Amino acid sequence: MELSISDEKTKELLTEVLVELMKTKREMLHEIVLEALEDVGLANAISEGRVGDYVPESQIMSILEGKTP
Repeated sequence: MELSISDEKTKELLTEVLVELMKTKREMLHEIVLEALEDVGLANAISEGRVGDYVPESQIMSILEGKTP
């Protein structure tokens, strides 16, 4: 036996699930969204770094050690 759900019903069910999550698991949902945004930001930074000028490792280490380059 095969079960099929229309796109409209699927959308309705997903909406109900998200609303319920927002009501009952607000903190968990917040963490998921925050993690996703951080991942997007990291991906954008990596993409930008690939087209920009490279910084020497010694300069990065100086900054991390609190020394001015």
